[in-house]
Amino acid sequence: MRAAARDAGAGSALGAAVRTYLGHLAVERGLAANTLSSYRRDLRRYVQVQDGRGRADIADITEGDVRAYLVSLREGDADHPPLSAGSAARALAAVRGLHRFALREGLAAGDPAHDVKPPTPPRRLPKAISLAEVERLLAAADAPSGGDAGTARGLRDRALLELLYGSGARISEAVGLDVDDLDLRDGFARVAGKGGKARVVPIGDYAREAVDAYLVRARPELARAGRGGPALFLNARGGRLSRQGAWMVLRAAADRAHLSEVSPHTLRHSFATHLLDGGADVRVVQELLGHASVTTTQVYTLVTVQLLREVYATSHPRARS
Repeated sequence: MRAAARDAGAGSALGAAVRTYLGHLAVERGLAANTLSSYRRDLRRYVQVQDGRGRADIADITEGDVRAYLVSLREGDADHPPLSAGSAARALAAVRGLHRFALREGLAAGDPAHDVKPPTPPRRLPKAISLAEVERLLAAADAPSGGDAGTARGLRDRALLELLYGSGARISEAVGLDVDDLDLRDGFARVAGKGGKARVVPIGDYAREAVDAYLVRARPELARAGRGGPALFLNARGGRLSRQGAWMVLRAAADRAHLSEVSPHTLRHSFATHLLDGGADVRVVQELLGHASVTTTQVYTLVTVQLLREVYATSHPRARS
């Protein structure tokens, strides 16, 4: 407890409240050492800012004081660089916890941090790659340079990546598929999404051909190494391919295709972006992705709008400055 509270603040009543709070986190909440260190660092700075504002007692702090602290985090000072929205939100979380604790323990009559909301981090646009890059990635799945051309693993890897791009499924959904979840004749698969919510996704011709080749020429060979089972995608031991194993397949293909910044969601993002670029309705894409809200899917429209702006800026004669 002494280690948790060390150097949390000066000898003021506010500093004492911080030390008591850190002791509570260490003993009663059992927070990890690294987490406590972060809380201690953030609250030490909070004490310094409030001391500078003449607030020596936690009971004297107002909502305006808390907001001023948040502003100081974002602007920085001679001793501290400006913090990003995410880092400032983390620091504010420590302060909000402190004031909730102070109210509960009778150290203050109110909670001045209750209505101070953390800054919202900028929306990160999904990373999508071009159609040409997708084709390079898929071709590299069983490329001869990878040593797996025409082998069971090469056919599996090509089928996996074709299915991911052809259906927009998450990697976890793809590796969770069983053979009986597929209907290659009609071209669809039934996947279990987040929260166990099932949905039906179409499988395009390229993916159907790749999956069919894998089922006929590769999966029986992989299955012989294990005890058999319903899983569609198998590892070298005949068991279900793991999410990490699928990620390694994607990573290896990306390396061979000389593509950087490829993540487990890259093909899913590309699937959605290319559909919208092709004129698909956002609500249809929402259904295909398994998003509960169309608002989530509309993030992808920002990607296409950005592309339109770039094309306009470089092409329209009255757009050039």
